[in-house]
Amino acid sequence: MKIKKSDLEWKDILASKGAESVAFEVTRHAATERPYTGKYESEWAKGEYHCICCGAKLFDASSKFDAGCGWPSFYQPENEDAIEERVDVSHGMRRVETVCAQCDAHLGHVFEDGPKPTGLRYCMNSASLLFKKKED
Repeated sequence: MKIKKSDLEWKDILASKGAESVAFEVTRHAATERPYTGKYESEWAKGEYHCICCGAKLFDASSKFDAGCGWPSFYQPENEDAIEERVDVSHGMRRVETVCAQCDAHLGHVFEDGPKPTGLRYCMNSASLLFKKKED
């Protein structure tokens, strides 16, 4: 069952987590942070990436790679049920939007120009993610 909240509830949740100022617009209104400005674009520690809104685990850091695009990029989600894909025809192009399967938070887009083994590039907004570092 999907997690549903009002805009005010989502704003309160994001504020309580110390989310970036653009997090509400990114996650709830499909905005995009500027490239190379997100806090996780150059994060390479071991750990897990979760949805900033609901806490669902989305990616393991082991699937992160440097795509050179300015946003954190992953070649596969945590599991096939973690992320939903939707056709996005905004901005005069056809893309595949990715959203959290639990709460519909906008995460970014997925493209077919990633590395093996999947050939996919999940291009995510840092503002939609919460990184939990693993201790060695």
